[in-house]
Amino acid sequence: MDAFFAAVEERDNPRFRGKPLVVGSDPMGGKGRGVVATANYAARKYGIFSATPITKAWRLSEAARMRGEEPVIFVEGSHEHYGEVSSRIMDIIREHAPLVEQASIDEAYFDLSFLSSFAKAARVCKKIKQEIQEKEQLTASVGIGPNKLIAKIASNHQKPDGLTVVEEKDAELFLDQFPVRTIPGIGPKTESMLHARGIKTVHDLKKFSLSALEEMMGKWGADLYDKIRGIDDAEIVEEYEVKSIGEQETFLHDTGSAEIIFDRVSAMCKHIIKRLSGEEFTSFRTIVVTVRFSDFETKTRSHTLPKPQRTAKALQVEAFRLILPFLDKRENPKRKLIRLVGVRIEKLA
Repeated sequence: MDAFFAAVEERDNPRFRGKPLVVGSDPMGGKGRGVVATANYAARKYGIFSATPITKAWRLSEAARMRGEEPVIFVEGSHEHYGEVSSRIMDIIREHAPLVEQASIDEAYFDLSFLSSFAKAARVCKKIKQEIQEKEQLTASVGIGPNKLIAKIASNHQKPDGLTVVEEKDAELFLDQFPVRTIPGIGPKTESMLHARGIKTVHDLKKFSLSALEEMMGKWGADLYDKIRGIDDAEIVEEYEVKSIGEQETFLHDTGSAEIIFDRVSAMCKHIIKRLSGEEFTSFRTIVVTVRFSDFETKTRSHTLPKPQRTAKALQVEAFRLILPFLDKRENPKRKLIRLVGVRIEKLA
């Protein structure tokens, strides 16, 4: 889906249409915490993208205002509402494809190999795009390829409202043009390391032999050798198994207050248990907490219970027990303030 959260907001609120829009936390006049969830294409022209710190997004909006351009509209949005829209979109896709893997709230892979033709697949994808437009007034971008890797990259190639077809014979040449960061698994650190060696495009990376990539990247080198040549054998998985449910919260101000921290943890625990039943699970055994200090040092601690539990009270007790050492010298000898806490449950049944 194209700028999904922001697109839903524009659809539902006509006053937002055509204006730069960001869905994320409240910027609070440049003093807010958190990041951008989604920016529409008008906001992206200002340099605002997903995961941009909300304070930076606000500063870029103010810079645009000073230039006489339209300032950004910031909304917090509703994940529950976006989930309902997403469910209807996935239903549309399933009417046309026998095998669908929902990768996230706004992205799916689906298998059209039964058509035995890229041209036929393109016609089906046009129908899917048209139905999404007619029923939800939203645009989607589709990539058609011989495997998930190529389809994923192709889907981003002509956004928004794009349709890109890459046949197997063209896959390797198609990848050559892209920056190395386009390949899944290459993050900022690996990109910087490659740039330092003069490697900026996929074509540049293909100059290295299999052994050279293994020496440079370790075990992942062999997988990367295949990926940059358009080779990917990952299967489409129909059922996505939920392995964990969690939430986290960045505080408005860094804090050392046990009262504030436990109040928010308690609220998170209640919501997590509500989501547990919503996902059709009945119990959990493992609790994981995350604590991020004011200097961004982040630590996690976990505990697996001998017996399954199912109540918010049980989750609160264990979460409190794991977080408490971060409020004293056991886990926080310098008594640093806390910026973020998170709670997650695993081993769901």
